[in-house]
Amino acid sequence: MNELRDLFEAVVADADAVFLFSPSASEFEQFEEADDPVVVVGPENNVEAESFVELPLDFTDLEGRVRFGIEGALEQGYTEEGDEVVCVSGFMGGTTNSVSRIETSDFSPSGVYDLFVNSRAEPGVVRDVFEVAIELGKKGQKGKPVGALFVVGDAGKVMNKSRPLSYNPFEKSHVHVGDPIVNVMLKEFSRLDGAFVISDAGKIVSAYRYLEPSAEGVDIPKGLGARHMAGGAITRDTNATAIVLSESDGLVRAFKGGELVLEIDPEEY
Repeated sequence: MNELRDLFEAVVADADAVFLFSPSASEFEQFEEADDPVVVVGPENNVEAESFVELPLDFTDLEGRVRFGIEGALEQGYTEEGDEVVCVSGFMGGTTNSVSRIETSDFSPSGVYDLFVNSRAEPGVVRDVFEVAIELGKKGQKGKPVGALFVVGDAGKVMNKSRPLSYNPFEKSHVHVGDPIVNVMLKEFSRLDGAFVISDAGKIVSAYRYLEPSAEGVDIPKGLGARHMAGGAITRDTNATAIVLSESDGLVRAFKGGELVLEIDPEEY
């Protein structure tokens, strides 16, 4: 154990900051009085850390958590470009112990932090829509894969750049994403064509919308189809975020500013 602790101290030596991912109180206490600044990254600040980056999604991969934590710390001024930081996940007793030393510039900005924090829509709304898409990706419709497109935020402009494919079942309603009953409705309506449009505050404005922005200049990965192209294009022309569930490969992807910024496999979530 002493050799392990000596090795850990060697990794931390001269680091500009230590990132703790969802630490317990005892784990946090081990670092709280250290010389290196400590940044806590997690869903909640249960340890009352002064430097805290809220993790809105339970990223299943360590790289996703690290990338979000670093982008958030850079945005909030807890660390700087080029700093060397030590990332600790599940330290000394967690189920997935991991200690790594990296340079913040090793991660080129992906926009994943900006996706939640600086979106027009409230962060909780973006999270709720992700969870609907992920759940739909896991179960599909009656056991069959299904695709879906959710456009979140800047709803007025999105409506002006789209047209109805059918009647709007939410036209006179005041329902919001996140309500369990409403989420069931969203999953049911997702089997039909068109996009869902959701307001900044989470109100479901419309279903069955055909998005009409020009796809010119939108660069999406090869193999992705019209649904992803439409999602990318509408986020380039508005301040909305698009969350797309792919029927072909089952992945959930997010677009902002016309670019792909996040990709999640529902089966691993």
